[in-house]
Amino acid sequence: MLYIGVDLGTSAVKLLLMDECGGIHKIVSKEYPLEFPKPGWSQQKPEDWWTQTMCGLKELTSECDKSQIAGISFGGQMHGLVVLDKDDNVIRPAILWNDGRTGKETDYLNNVIGKQKLSEYTANIAFAGFTAPKILWMKENEPENFAKIAKIMLPKDYIAYKLSGVHCTDVSDASGMLLFDVKHKCWSKEMMEICSVKEEQLAKIFESYEVVGNILPDVANELGFSPDVKIVAGAGDNAAAAVGTGTVGDGMCNISLGTSGTIFISSKNFCVDDNNALHAFAHADGSYHLMGCMLSAASCNKWWMEDIIGTKEYGKEQEGIKKLGENNVFFLPYLMGERSPHNNPDARAMFIGMSMDTTREDMTQAVLEGVAFGIRDSFEVAKSLGIKIEKTKICGGGAKSLLWKKIMANVLGIRVEVIESEEGPGYGGAMLAAVACGEYASVEEAAEKLVKVVGAVEPDAELTAKYEEKYQKFKKIYPTVKCLY
Repeated sequence: MLYIGVDLGTSAVKLLLMDECGGIHKIVSKEYPLEFPKPGWSQQKPEDWWTQTMCGLKELTSECDKSQIAGISFGGQMHGLVVLDKDDNVIRPAILWNDGRTGKETDYLNNVIGKQKLSEYTANIAFAGFTAPKILWMKENEPENFAKIAKIMLPKDYIAYKLSGVHCTDVSDASGMLLFDVKHKCWSKEMMEICSVKEEQLAKIFESYEVVGNILPDVANELGFSPDVKIVAGAGDNAAAAVGTGTVGDGMCNISLGTSGTIFISSKNFCVDDNNALHAFAHADGSYHLMGCMLSAASCNKWWMEDIIGTKEYGKEQEGIKKLGENNVFFLPYLMGERSPHNNPDARAMFIGMSMDTTREDMTQAVLEGVAFGIRDSFEVAKSLGIKIEKTKICGGGAKSLLWKKIMANVLGIRVEVIESEEGPGYGGAMLAAVACGEYASVEEAAEKLVKVVGAVEPDAELTAKYEEKYQKFKKIYPTVKCLY
């Protein structure tokens, strides 16, 4: 049988066709525009996601036996606010995860409602990118649109709805809304009241590997699929990527170097750190996870390469970088503000430490190291909880760089494992579809059988010691310059 994983990203939807043995038959990517109507704002049209997903599905399956397609599932950008009216039409462009307009609302939630209560209700505190502050922003700034809301959805769930007709979400993606009681896996009555939201406006909750319904007959007909194709809940992009990298079960770790950067630690047990520096979310395998998220990761390198020095030859720019652990230039990777662990949408990027002998390679190296140091900030929080992490998987566009993987291994001081397929959320989505259709008994079984480690970067004791010294300097920079933002 064949399974489709739909990775609804920020810049494109990436679709993957996988067989029951985990073999990837085809991958298709379809881009769509991103809107920045005001500084710090970021939004997209859900209709564009749907149009491009349908185009992608047609291209993805154009050469296969469509009768073999059994299920479709998802990984998707988290936290985005999609609002539908009573006729299920989109009311306004979706406000995305990297949108920073909700500073006032985030302050209200954290400081008036209070972080302790938010953590009690949802296991998390408010971040500017989360969904609940966006709902409050809409209530204050677009009251006419707010009054029209019949359904509140997340990005990938809008695609699942368009395919199945079911208003659904999964526990991992719902965890990032600040409306969800993560510990008990249900909507929080207190948060609904705070946000003036009724439960009927929210989607039905599923585990990530559960079937939400069959594909709608008219959609099946347009695609040439069987009407028996199962639509499966799927997961937020990081949980789906974790499935795709085999980061399931207890104490497993995955680092994703995509547009944003994450460190993802799976756990059988629910836990929260005292300062809520890490997100405490439900996982796609039925358990829980902790996650540190930085808003700019591989996007820092893209910005530096393409917008500043004007090249797309990433590999060539990294060839001249030889002196790891000896760079005197530091880079704060806060181009879009920062989430974990600083929770400051006003934080901004900066270079520090340049001199007359600073080279282009030094600057490029500083960008790569700055992202690694940012990941380590969250890694340190996890360690403070007594979580012992000796190795990590790695995925995302940045994971294609051997140099970046070497920097990461030595900044963290742990083994960085490379897997056969680095397709992350799309592959994880296809695996969830396979589990839902009965191909595997559990997400853990699917990960054990399908995810293969094909290489690793080991930390070097001498280099790790050098990076330890550099990290101790790096972590002093943000507190020092915070007052300037």
